[in-house]
Amino acid sequence: MRDDEDENENEEEGDSDGDDENNSGEDDSNSTDEAYSLSEDPLATSEDEKESAEDDQGLSSEEMVNGDESTDSEEGSEAETQAEKDRKAAFFDLEAAPKEVHNSFLEMNLSRPIIKALTSLSFSKPTPIQASTIPVALLGKDIVGNAVTGSGKTAAFMIPMLERLLYREKGKKAAATRCLVLTPTRELGVQCYDVGTKLAAHTDISFCLVVGGLSLKSQEAALRNRPDIVIATPGRLIDHLRNTPSFTLDALDILVLDEADRMLSDGFADELAEIIKSCPLSRQTMLFSATMTDSVDELVKMSLNKPVRLFVDPKRSTARGLVQEFVRVRAGRESERSALVVALCAQTFKHKVIIFLRSKKLAHQIRIVFSLLGMKCEELHGDLTQEQRLRALQQFRDGLVDYLMATDLAARGLDIKGVETVINYDMPGQLAHYLHRVGRTARAGKKGRSVTLVGEADRKMLKAAIKHAAGEDSTRHRVIDSDVVQKWAARLEGLKGEIAAVLQEEKEEKQLRQAEMELKKGENMIEHEAEIFSRPARTWFQSSKEKQNAEVV
Repeated sequence: MRDDEDENENEEEGDSDGDDENNSGEDDSNSTDEAYSLSEDPLATSEDEKESAEDDQGLSSEEMVNGDESTDSEEGSEAETQAEKDRKAAFFDLEAAPKEVHNSFLEMNLSRPIIKALTSLSFSKPTPIQASTIPVALLGKDIVGNAVTGSGKTAAFMIPMLERLLYREKGKKAAATRCLVLTPTRELGVQCYDVGTKLAAHTDISFCLVVGGLSLKSQEAALRNRPDIVIATPGRLIDHLRNTPSFTLDALDILVLDEADRMLSDGFADELAEIIKSCPLSRQTMLFSATMTDSVDELVKMSLNKPVRLFVDPKRSTARGLVQEFVRVRAGRESERSALVVALCAQTFKHKVIIFLRSKKLAHQIRIVFSLLGMKCEELHGDLTQEQRLRALQQFRDGLVDYLMATDLAARGLDIKGVETVINYDMPGQLAHYLHRVGRTARAGKKGRSVTLVGEADRKMLKAAIKHAAGEDSTRHRVIDSDVVQKWAARLEGLKGEIAAVLQEEKEEKQLRQAEMELKKGENMIEHEAEIFSRPARTWFQSSKEKQNAEVV
């Protein structure tokens, strides 16, 4: 059985509110520090950078703003043909789209307990996706939703779900799991659970979190009580459907597929199909996706009935409060990336910073570097246990650490309050991944800043990023003085011995822990042999060969 999303983390592709007054990225980047300079033109160059401009194939401002012919042709190919429009008109419910815009939750006729929870959370005005989704969802319609990251999507499906559950049949005999939310990762599941329980604080609605990395036994006990809402990752849910007695989805009223494109790209297509088959046909289904790919389109056809399309910001632009900065990494100086990142953080960006890196190994190494330099940091990636990942997130949320070294595991959907700056160690290979990364800041109408190191091979992605910027004045070129970079490069070179020693110590500790685990496992096998062999074997919906073939595909 697949152990949920960790095995599917793509490490080589290098995936709410902020406090305006404390946004150090906003303030410091406009300082007069001689080591740093900003230009309105993202491609402006300093005197040192003007040398060999033609050899370095630098882009002109006009090229950056307008893109090239290939980009224009790509966008042109996205235009819908009349046949495509006719097909969508036949499949989607075009008449059920909201006719009026609600500027307040009070206008939506929500129940008092929901309004009370929204007030306590300081939610007064719905975001665009919430204003579009909630009225349609309350009608029981199936929904296909797409919105810019940080748009409040979780509350958009959770509020109507809770509103409907307030009128459910009550009593011990009527207890049943009526709502299911599927998320691609454990972290997103925990985040959704947190939002849901806060919104349901003044109700008797019960929740159960069913994700990998947490105790199977405690989850089985909770599911036997038939909670109203189950929030799960696909792999762990199927495990319980097949192996937890009395747990079924026969009474399910609402199914939510959150981050559907991510679940499909992570290889959960077969699991989703199996789960959907286990749900009643009469259910309401809400599907949310940041991108509408062919595989998502197939999932929509398979799982939804005459859905309503709710696309907010379909052009995938960045948030309006986001200022994007780009730091040029010249040819032959790729080895200076670590020094550039350390220089940025040591001099300018000192609080609530997420640094995205292309691999788990690199994220861990940079975390060691920052720790040796006395900069408080944590790491977030798939090599950590569930407890370690949750602890890292909590420490970052609570302000106990200033920097979070993350892979794309954290880039999709995580809503971390108050992120001031996102630094990209390198430019991702796809625009969607870039947008997901920088979308961790400037959320819910707040301001934020992203800084991306751009190499000579990133010309096309740089053009695309600027073309999708929310405003003409939201992009900048940041220049870091070469003397500052060389100073930090020399400092990091001097730390190589200490870094190697830390890595060796960690390796030995890991080997010792593994040996202790094997010893404990052997002792348990001897002590509880009769009980272990009397348990029924856990089953899976695919044979070993089918599972192997699915993983190859």
